[in-house]
Amino acid sequence: MILISCVIFTLNSLAQDESNYHYQDAVFKEEIKSVQAFREGFELSYPIYELGTDERLVFKFDDLSGETKNYSYTLIHCDADWNESFILQSEYLDGFFDNPVDDYAPSFNTTMTYINYLIPIPNDKVRPTRSGNYVLVVYAGDDKEDLVLTRRFQVLEPRVEVKGVVKRATYDPFKGDNQEVDFTIYHDNLDILNPHDEVKVVIMQNRRWDNAIRGLKPLFIRDKELVYDYDKENVFQGGNEFRYFDIRTRRYNGENVLATTFHRPYYHVTLMADEVRANQKYYDYKEMNGAFVVESQDPVDDYDTECDYFFVHFSLPLEAQLVGGTVNVFGELTGWNANKSNEMTWNYEQATYELTMLLKQGYYNYQYVYVPSGSKTADAAALEGSHYETENEYQIFVYFRGMSDRYDRLVGFQVLRADF
Repeated sequence: MILISCVIFTLNSLAQDESNYHYQDAVFKEEIKSVQAFREGFELSYPIYELGTDERLVFKFDDLSGETKNYSYTLIHCDADWNESFILQSEYLDGFFDNPVDDYAPSFNTTMTYINYLIPIPNDKVRPTRSGNYVLVVYAGDDKEDLVLTRRFQVLEPRVEVKGVVKRATYDPFKGDNQEVDFTIYHDNLDILNPHDEVKVVIMQNRRWDNAIRGLKPLFIRDKELVYDYDKENVFQGGNEFRYFDIRTRRYNGENVLATTFHRPYYHVTLMADEVRANQKYYDYKEMNGAFVVESQDPVDDYDTECDYFFVHFSLPLEAQLVGGTVNVFGELTGWNANKSNEMTWNYEQATYELTMLLKQGYYNYQYVYVPSGSKTADAAALEGSHYETENEYQIFVYFRGMSDRYDRLVGFQVLRADF
């Protein structure tokens, strides 16, 4: 997915043309780092909450400019394809449509100076009132065209039940390395007159939107049941377990860290040189399916403001440079995007792909992906290999738009795990 540097959008539009903006998880300013979104109290959770409950989502980010900024935010309701919905904000928001980001604090006792910002949703100023896809849009001051970041999240009204299984692909010409996601939607509490037109499903692997499967129609329609039991259309590459490294302390080298050094005024972390895993056997170990957490093993009181930033150096030796595309570091640490900010550089003398990223203290998962020129989908199998045994997590979203509805409602959500 490509990082868009400039976007002009219209809020509260009743009519939209073909250039309607497709919202993505994106960061528009270099000084913005460590964007996180999760259910309050569960840092590794997916950013979705149930309508009408006391649950809240937490959005966090750091501004490394060292200056306190007047940031504002708004919430935009989107359809199942992340285009702005044809309804007014007054129809899906209770409270103020535009609000200041007024919960912030400066870093303390760190080599890298930053301001940490926090936005809880819902809060006493604004609350979503309808289910569906939403985007948090943060912008500078009162200028809605001066974008800072956009972050997707969802609000659920549970009207259907989703049950399913992840298994080794039934029809698999690729050496048996793929995974098949079969599921059934039970809608006892929702009248669906025309399932092919009224229901949309999205299957996502490890929170990735770039390779999400869309457009599936129920293969069988039974009484209050919609069955999605395909052989080919619901198949993902199994991939491989994510790599990981531990930079929770400055005092010693964590897992997969070769060296931690201080070059005034900042810390540098050199990771152990990685190797291509495409032709290696599968090795099972527990990881976080591409996520990261901000933590410190140093004596601190507040991770948000006392965790430092390190320059982290990645290296992937190869026999030759890959042509026709780019090699990127990939995972939640890159916002699940493959763009210029995480594109690796080929070192001809060392025959190595290299990248330096500025990352906050914590524990990180990542992979190396190959992105063919012109493609919006990152290919992890080319460098990481692919195995049907890989422990992946799949998110299934069920959207419904009845004859009287003017927007896509999110009526079902389920997480399935491949654990062979």
